[in-house]
Amino acid sequence: MNIIYLHGFQSSPLSLKGQQLYQYSQYISECQVHLPDLNCPPNQVTNFVSKMIEELDQVALVGSSLGGFYATQLAENFNIPAVLINPAVQPWVLFRTLFGADQLPYKVNSSWTLDEAQLNTLAQIAVQKLQHSENFLVLLQQGDEVLDYREAQAFYQPSAFVITEMQGNHAMENFAEKIPMLIEFLSGFYRS
Repeated sequence: MNIIYLHGFQSSPLSLKGQQLYQYSQYISECQVHLPDLNCPPNQVTNFVSKMIEELDQVALVGSSLGGFYATQLAENFNIPAVLINPAVQPWVLFRTLFGADQLPYKVNSSWTLDEAQLNTLAQIAVQKLQHSENFLVLLQQGDEVLDYREAQAFYQPSAFVITEMQGNHAMENFAEKIPMLIEFLSGFYRS
């Protein structure tokens, strides 16, 4: 199984959760983790990851925050399994709230500036209703200081498998403990 880990906004392939998942996969011969850099405009992210999905066999996605949003869209488009960690449901709304009109366009890094057109792209590519809800495991924590977990609960429940923990935070610091469960969930789709 090939797991593509999709990191969150202003994170990187070196994110703690991505690295923990990668390290864990080193002990599982049938599992390979890919850590693409998603610090680019939304259409580039979806095009790049779509090509990865098309080129790999037995693909599964794990996405955190904005990566969880991308994982949702891609898992739906390709009908593949995904684990979402405190996913952003409407990132275009979140970014407009966080940055406001006075801070947009927002310079993310030297090669990417987030602007209104990209926020509109995020809204346009968003799945309105899950068609393959059985493909999703959603991990939420009520203590998320960035996203309101209730938005994800409302979007993914009752059809997807949702686990909501009390307290916690946006980073989901106990993620390493959940890796065996998410590997089991994802690999279940590819057992013969």
